Amino acid sequence: MNIYIASDHAGFEYKQEIFNLLKENKNLNVIDLGPNNLDSVDYPDFADRVCLKLKSAPNDFGILICGSGQGMALRANKYSHIRAALVYNEEIAKLSREHNNANIICLGSRFCNLTDAQNWINIFIQTKFSEGRHALRVAKISSSTDT
Repeated sequence: MNIYIASDHAGFEYKQEIFNLLKENKNLNVIDLGPNNLDSVDYPDFADRVCLKLKSAPNDFGILICGSGQGMALRANKYSHIRAALVYNEEIAKLSREHNNANIICLGSRFCNLTDAQNWINIFIQTKFSEGRHALRVAKISSSTDT
């Protein structure tokens, strides 16, 4: 399984730590899509990188980290094939996968500690979509509402 990870400058240090931790798992192929330093960057550019990778790899996951997580989630959810979840506790990490089949976890580095972030990512990756009654709802998420 591929996991694409990116951040902005506010999430850079967490991204580096999480990338290094996930690289230890030989079942995961973790790809760092930047940035490569603490210089100020625009988070939408890095959200785009992950979203575009997932377009051709629907069974892979993304991790996006910024100061609040919200900006990354807003940008990622502009893509019809993306279901990005802003995660802030264990239950949301689990439910975002079980009920919403989320394929990107968004984290706010200013609102969680690194241990919690790593735990939520592990829950997110390990949780399966429960399908059933949720499948129709998830399909509606991806349908266009523009008229």
